[in-house]
Amino acid sequence: MESLVLALMNYPAAISLVPKAFNPGIASPTWITRKLLLHAVLQHAPALKGKLLDFGCGAKPYKSLFSVDEYIGVDFQGEGHDHSNEQIDVYYDGKTLPFENDSFDSIFSTEVFEHVFNLPEMLDELNRVLKPGGQMLITCPFAICEHEQPNDFARYTSFAIRHLLQQHGFEVVQQEKLGTSVQALWQMRITYWNLHVLYKLRNIPVIRSGARLFFNSMMNAAAWLCNAILPFSNDLYLNNLVLARKK
Repeated sequence: MESLVLALMNYPAAISLVPKAFNPGIASPTWITRKLLLHAVLQHAPALKGKLLDFGCGAKPYKSLFSVDEYIGVDFQGEGHDHSNEQIDVYYDGKTLPFENDSFDSIFSTEVFEHVFNLPEMLDELNRVLKPGGQMLITCPFAICEHEQPNDFARYTSFAIRHLLQQHGFEVVQQEKLGTSVQALWQMRITYWNLHVLYKLRNIPVIRSGARLFFNSMMNAAAWLCNAILPFSNDLYLNNLVLARKK
């Protein structure tokens, strides 16, 4: 409860610094997923303290949500993702993190684990560089299309991600499914239409922009309404969120 209160107090300033791509308006095809992720990270960010490692940091889109002493971003230089205009402090080779043992008080990683081809090995590395008792906040998708091809390797159920963490030196402090079954189904429908139907208008920029604005706004609004009135289920969901602690 205390972390939620602190998050809400910092909400206006912190949210205003998050890039639009990660805090989109209702006309965005990723509005459902991005809003769920943003609010979840904001709520749990106060749990991370001291010297923080952002694993797979990219452009560090959620950096403003954290109040830490030092924020260091590490990423992998590989195909499938363009790192230009990003804020990477250190690159790693895909196998070993270039830091001493017990270097960090906390770790944050969002929407990265599905791109790590050797996740069990990297979980050992993350455990190694995290101080005993340090906490790690992660999110990773469950229902999502392939992306950043060919660097897309896995989808983890809530049970699988918990098992992996426990097998590699972490205890799960808190775990959440982000998004309901209704939201997941609507998000996939919206994604399909944007990638395979509205995309055909790409050579008519004005019409395409207008069509996307109208279609995405209407579909996102319909998703919100359906989610409010239909029976709750999260057997199918959009993202995993886990707060874990090094044993």
